[in-house]
Amino acid sequence: MHRIAVACAALLVAVGSTSALADATAQSALARLFTSKQIEAAWFADSFLQQVPASQVQTIVGQLVAQLGAFKSVKPEGAKYRVNFEHGDDLASIVLDPSGRITGLFFEAPLRYAANFQSAFDAFKQLPGSVSVYVADNGAQRAALAADAQLAVGSTFKLAVLAAVQQAVATHATSWNAVVRLDARQKSLPSGVLQTWPDGALLTVYSYAALMISQSDNTAADVLLDLAGRSAVERYGPRNRPFLTTREAFVLKDPRNASLVKHYRASDTAQRRQLLSQIDLLPLPDASIFAGAPQDTDIEWFFTTRELCALMAGVQRLPLMSINPGVAEPADWTRVAYKGGSEPGVLNLTTWVVSKNRHSYCVSATWNDDKPVDELEFFGLYKSLLSTLKS
Repeated sequence: MHRIAVACAALLVAVGSTSALADATAQSALARLFTSKQIEAAWFADSFLQQVPASQVQTIVGQLVAQLGAFKSVKPEGAKYRVNFEHGDDLASIVLDPSGRITGLFFEAPLRYAANFQSAFDAFKQLPGSVSVYVADNGAQRAALAADAQLAVGSTFKLAVLAAVQQAVATHATSWNAVVRLDARQKSLPSGVLQTWPDGALLTVYSYAALMISQSDNTAADVLLDLAGRSAVERYGPRNRPFLTTREAFVLKDPRNASLVKHYRASDTAQRRQLLSQIDLLPLPDASIFAGAPQDTDIEWFFTTRELCALMAGVQRLPLMSINPGVAEPADWTRVAYKGGSEPGVLNLTTWVVSKNRHSYCVSATWNDDKPVDELEFFGLYKSLLSTLKS
């Protein structure tokens, strides 16, 4: 998601309790972002600018206009605001301090209006690089674009980890209530929060799973992969052998380990498994090295969109799958289950939705490219496709 500097969660909650005057002020502050030729730093609190410069907000606003057309209006919608454009709309949250400066700003995935399902689906064909899209309607294929292409999917691989844990619970090898200690060796890089928790912290299996899915917590995923067993997870992702933990993937992508990754690439599966013990002894790189161009995207997790919908079908009823709805608007559906994943050059969104007329759909879309992909554009195409299914 494109999250533009939220100072703290409490500030976003405050949006819902503003007075009519403050609401009008917030509405006009949002409109000003789209009607002014230049966004001014003076419109933002210092706490905001310390995280995001005004120039970055200008870039995001420009991207929204480029994708959705000319700005038309801003209207309140519950605790949020619907920003209307010529060819689409977007939901936004905004928080102002007492002097009217912006302290929090959040744009959700944009919606570009589509004439019908087919036109929304066909729009994916215009993207550069490798694109795969699969749509299932009550379990049957409705549309497919390279649905059997084996592409990198980032953190959406965590559906396979969850499937293996669910199976372990079903066979009484563990339980959702079982308490598992967080080992220092299992700590990974963000996304997530558990890498900052103390060694030896105690969490239930359910808590790890909820963090892995809703926050894409990498450390939680590695703990659960250890718990379920690598071989058990590999049954849900057979071409990913050995099935890497996120920590192992980060270490392999570390430029300091170039000779190791070269050896890893040249090795067969058995040899790669032997290398894992060596990989586990190496320190994690700094997270900042992954912020730029795509890096070693062959060190990843590979699934087809058809496979991801099959995995989603097996876990979508778990309540934890609905904590984070992704780009879907929960009010449009009776139930939403979601997992996505990304790194530079890699993006996947996989969503299971149940419509008001009780139809279930799975929509999985993957985009790989040798340069960073335009997440905002992809989110817009995906949300547009979802919107054609809701009625």
